[in-house]
Amino acid sequence: MPILWKGDVMAHIELGVDEYLFPGIAGLMMFRPETAKPLNELAEALLRGPHSPAPGERELIAAYVSGLNECTFCCASHSASAAAQLDEGMSLVDQVHADLDSAPISAKLRALLRIAGAVRDDGRKVTTEMVAAARAEGATDLEIHDAVLIAAAFCMYNRYVDGLGMLAPEGPEPYAERAKHIVEHGYGG
Repeated sequence: MPILWKGDVMAHIELGVDEYLFPGIAGLMMFRPETAKPLNELAEALLRGPHSPAPGERELIAAYVSGLNECTFCCASHSASAAAQLDEGMSLVDQVHADLDSAPISAKLRALLRIAGAVRDDGRKVTTEMVAAARAEGATDLEIHDAVLIAAAFCMYNRYVDGLGMLAPEGPEPYAERAKHIVEHGYGG
């Protein structure tokens, strides 16, 4: 089955790579390896580092923010990575995207996602009440910090991909393949 594409126009700049083989951020990483390295290291530390919440939940934060930003490539990519690492798979990811308030997730993760959503809108919209609510649900300062940084970083990644008009495959298959690779080898691997 051929891969369908959102948009089907080429990037705003000449990347020197086949965008159909390297869609979304992959083409950008190949275009500027010197910037790809720190961007991949940041994603690796934030999404796969040895702390909580679990990597699938951190991927869910990235996917949630990317969805709010309407970044097709990043939302689909990180949704697939979250689904690959969560017992409930894509069903849970879809429920979070559809309605955060009714999604069957922990109260702590919901509080962290609310903080991430506020950051996505405007970092100044994170309130002491939101932080207190996350703490009341068991979130640590490290988890709150990382939720804010994941949200901020994914606003940057989303704008990087969309600002240069990168292609995004339609359908779950290409993203599921990449998610499997990321789970096994990490970002930049």
